Amino acid sequence: MKTSLKENAVSFLQLVASGNVREAYQRYTGPDFRHHNPFFRGDAHSLMLAMEENAAKNPHKILEVKRAIEEGDIVAVHSHVRQNQEDLGGAVVHIFRFHNDQIVELWDVGQPIPADSPNENGMF
Repeated sequence: MKTSLKENAVSFLQLVASGNVREAYQRYTGPDFRHHNPFFRGDAHSLMLAMEENAAKNPHKILEVKRAIEEGDIVAVHSHVRQNQEDLGGAVVHIFRFHNDQIVELWDVGQPIPADSPNENGMF
């Protein structure tokens, strides 16, 4: 049975969070992959190296997917990402564009979780 694009996007993020960055890229990204993270060059290799460096610095990273939405060739994944057990972490949204079942474009936006917030609903 073929997996959905939503399942592939979540699997990509889970592999990256667990430190298996190269496996994630080999399994899920297409040859023309590009991204829009403003802190790194827009090619796959630059972002992959940054993800590997982050994984090495944070071997106990926790990714908790809250929701994933698939519409056509676009998938959005809303997650709670923490670098370790003590970290409050942040709310992160990854937006993937797929072509031929491979990730060809990625956007990510994040917001740190404050220690004190007046919002009784929380961030999730």
